[in-house]
Amino acid sequence: MVGVRVLVVEDFEILARALGTGLRREGLAVDVVLDGGEALERLAVTAYDVAVLDRDVPTVHGDEVCRRIVASHPACRVLMLTAAGTVRDRVHGLELGADDYLPKPFDFAELVARVRALGRRPGAGLPPLLSAGEVTLDPSRRVVTRAGRRLDLSPKEFAVLEYLLAAAGRVVPAEELLEHVWDEAADPFTTAVKTTIRRLRTKLGEPPAVHTVRGGGYRVGGP
Repeated sequence: MVGVRVLVVEDFEILARALGTGLRREGLAVDVVLDGGEALERLAVTAYDVAVLDRDVPTVHGDEVCRRIVASHPACRVLMLTAAGTVRDRVHGLELGADDYLPKPFDFAELVARVRALGRRPGAGLPPLLSAGEVTLDPSRRVVTRAGRRLDLSPKEFAVLEYLLAAAGRVVPAEELLEHVWDEAADPFTTAVKTTIRRLRTKLGEPPAVHTVRGGGYRVGGP
């Protein structure tokens, strides 16, 4: 699950903000909207990997939002939320094209697990392990090691390293990291990327595993 961008569509503002905050703490890039109309506007300009969609949102009903995602944004997976937990409701949601279904109330850990599972679905063809030199990252177990030593990374540090390893030696601009690993709340003039890279380098140890390419960005491996 590399650089996963999540759109949360939930009209109960307290829950919506809590979901956004919680998913960001898990290292995901999350945008939050409170109605279906705004969701469609965001989808028109941003490529999301997963939409956490409450079925009963106002302006444009969640069912219609789901239909449009399936029709126009097939790469975006849909996790539908609803207060109605009957089998009939679940079947209806899946018939609309939703990839998964979670009745309210739900356990947050389960929501995170389902979002991650949707983000890992085949598409990019990434290997189960990402590695470069002595550094190995296991996306499913959320484990990073260097020369066999397990490293304690923050969710954001893990997400940045995962994105760089998935790039397979390609130079990744800071702007690309900001777009895919952070979210719309990130200030484009922030030093967040530099700060996270610096902390990541410290934890990875010597010799340096993450390199800065002047005028280009960052990459793992190489001189």
